[in-house]
Amino acid sequence: MKAIRTFTVRPVLADSLAALDRLASNWRWSWSRSTHALFCSMDPELWEVVGQNPARMLGALGQSRLDALADDPTFVERVGEEDGRLQAYLAGDRWYQHLDGAKPRAIAYFSPEFGVDGSLPQYSGGLGILAGDHLKSASDLGVPLIGVGLFYRAGYFRQAIGDDGWQREDYPSLDPYGLGLTLLRGSDGAPVEIALDLFGGRRLSARVWVAQIGRIPLLLLDSETPSNSEELRRVTDRLYGGGGEHRLLQELLLGVGGVRAVRAWSTLTGTDAPDVFHTNEGHAGFQGLERMSELITRDRLDFDSALAQVRASTVFTTHTPVPAGIDRFPRSLIEATLVGGLFAGLDPVRALELGLEAYPGGDPNTFNMAVLGLHLGQHANGVSKLHGRLSREMFGHLWPSVDADEVPITSITNGVHAPTWVHPELKELSERAFGDALTTNHDWRDRERVDDAAIWQTRRRMKAGLVAEARRRLAAAEESAVAAPWIDDALDPDILTIGFARRVPTYKRLTLMLRDPERLTRILTDPQRPVQIVVAGKSHPADDSGKVLIQQLVRFSQDPRVRGRIVFLPDYDIGLAKHLYPGCDVWLNNPLRPLEACGTSGMKAALNGALNLSILDGWWDEWFDGRNGWAIPSADTAANDDERDDAEAAALYDLIENRLVPAYYDRAGDPPTGWLEMVRHTMTDLGAKATSDRMVRDYVTELYMPAARHDAELARDDHAPARDLAAFIARVRHAWTDVRVDSVDVDGATQHAKTGETLTVTARVRLGDLTPEDVTAELIHGHADSDGRLDRTRHVSELSPQAVSPDGLVTFMGSLRLTQTGPFGYTVRIVPRHAQLISPVELGLVALPG
Repeated sequence: MKAIRTFTVRPVLADSLAALDRLASNWRWSWSRSTHALFCSMDPELWEVVGQNPARMLGALGQSRLDALADDPTFVERVGEEDGRLQAYLAGDRWYQHLDGAKPRAIAYFSPEFGVDGSLPQYSGGLGILAGDHLKSASDLGVPLIGVGLFYRAGYFRQAIGDDGWQREDYPSLDPYGLGLTLLRGSDGAPVEIALDLFGGRRLSARVWVAQIGRIPLLLLDSETPSNSEELRRVTDRLYGGGGEHRLLQELLLGVGGVRAVRAWSTLTGTDAPDVFHTNEGHAGFQGLERMSELITRDRLDFDSALAQVRASTVFTTHTPVPAGIDRFPRSLIEATLVGGLFAGLDPVRALELGLEAYPGGDPNTFNMAVLGLHLGQHANGVSKLHGRLSREMFGHLWPSVDADEVPITSITNGVHAPTWVHPELKELSERAFGDALTTNHDWRDRERVDDAAIWQTRRRMKAGLVAEARRRLAAAEESAVAAPWIDDALDPDILTIGFARRVPTYKRLTLMLRDPERLTRILTDPQRPVQIVVAGKSHPADDSGKVLIQQLVRFSQDPRVRGRIVFLPDYDIGLAKHLYPGCDVWLNNPLRPLEACGTSGMKAALNGALNLSILDGWWDEWFDGRNGWAIPSADTAANDDERDDAEAAALYDLIENRLVPAYYDRAGDPPTGWLEMVRHTMTDLGAKATSDRMVRDYVTELYMPAARHDAELARDDHAPARDLAAFIARVRHAWTDVRVDSVDVDGATQHAKTGETLTVTARVRLGDLTPEDVTAELIHGHADSDGRLDRTRHVSELSPQAVSPDGLVTFMGSLRLTQTGPFGYTVRIVPRHAQLISPVELGLVALPG
């Protein structure tokens, strides 16, 4: 008989153990080795049963065991010491507090998923893991972040693989109290409820769960509340569950409800209200409309002034390199939402325009959340340099007449939280060699500090841990009562091990390795130099094409010839990942270039000393240097997908057979010195930059601080600068059709020019109703290709206004000193000028000659 509801009964802790509650309710334990060890020591077997979650541990341990521990002076002393470390961590100044310059008081960070720990399954893949790592590094650095997300009662699904290789999904029921979350309550002790008035006269309410991530509060909105109808209680049932209106309700709750939850949190706790809002992907885009509504109703701003103020303080990060990866809704559904009274004071017609695909090639009946995010966020970025370039091209239609490389979308390359992802064995080696457990900023190439044998033995123990975990999971996945005999011999810590694990959409090409099954079989079963491959990954429940790929991989792995040399481990999650990344010698990634925005799994492997074998996509395109792994050539000129897959699979096999295998098994020096030279370089070089600490520092200095500065500047004097900027934008947009460059003249030789010569450039421009103070006349010059196009190395200088003729022509003039040889070109363009524009082409208004 199944209970209609389950919950956790917490024990009564003796005063001497009261700190255990604080330690269990702060998720710093998920990356603190000493806190983790403290809870494990209470009952190691039970610790595994409860998923290594301290709150669950306290609920499952039993009162008698806790009473016994309370009488154990050694344990009580450990609890006190650990509590002292936590309090010092929470209270002390860190990097952010010592940062010079004006800084945000607080940053609200919105994400549809957060991967903090495997026992809190509120993530599906890389986006959520990145968000969790962002919070952890913000905590370590002292950045005043407030995380905002949704609490999914069933989280993401648990995966099982049937005998036929087909993925099956199971959705657990999560008890937030049992996970160590606390309910946000008002001063009267009642739960705080956030309410949204929806179209159709419905009212969506949500309670707010708080997960304390070190110094960072993570606010998770939950629609499972008696205030809701049965239908609306299911809004936050599953991560990425449902579609259409259900998905829209989730995103309204995240964006609009998230802002309201942050306001309630700041009021109740007395903490600073955020002056910067960061949306991690477009799902939370409605937060900008909610904040505009606040400014219109509270501060009496008009639509354009409120838009200017919100844009100044908003950071938008896009994570997808393909239009298909963006959330899009029917225009009619958004229209109903906007006229339903949810956004007080907001003009529904103009608000709708902020997200419509009203551009050539777009669908004017579609509301695009990335378009909304870019219109509401003055500060935008992709998640690797390559992805930044792709984003500028993909969204370039929002900035007509602007070259793709000037579209105002920058890039900050993702990183991973080293204390979470570096294996304990490697942390211990780091402590012995360098004096602390951090693996960043250490020179692992120094053989005086750590010799080859120490690295090799440590990595072998990490591989042995993966082998043990793989066998345990394979045995647990068996549908018969007795595990198959082959499982006891599956994998071997002395064999070259390649890992591959990720979500399974088709573009990540899980089965590229199966393109030539006979060749792969020979590689795996070579009697002298064998290879083994460990694979994991989940397909979205609605993605049957991804499930077919998993089925093909599983069926291949069941072939008796290769069984145990290639294994598929079900239910890929953070727990498995912590075994998988450190336990592999090589991390494989073979997406269709350029569809991997970043792909941080290879970073986690690299921090543990694994080498990467990857298509030059995402972060690998940026940081591959020939000494930290191998690049799989991309067959970009292939005639079709099959030809491309054949060519890239053949290149993959060639690299494994001719590069990886010889390097790994070259035991002229034992352990293999050549291989370990690459490992040392990888841990030193990538260890210094592939971290979320570096990433968060970049966000702070490159995006958060400028956003806070712009927000403060526009808010001065009752938002007078915001009103001024809005009026300027309206005036310039209205007048721009009359702006044109009539002529450009050059005084000086151009056909036989020599370096060192100076040219005088004169441009005559019609500005219509604008004045010279409203614009900048730019002289753009540099190397020109055979088509006369100026490349990305071009230079920009400003021409000065000289005079206005009776017929309204404005003369701009400047000089150009020739300093480079070869094909050279120049042009003049006119762009709007305002101190609060972060880019001269931000408005997409450009006037060129002709």
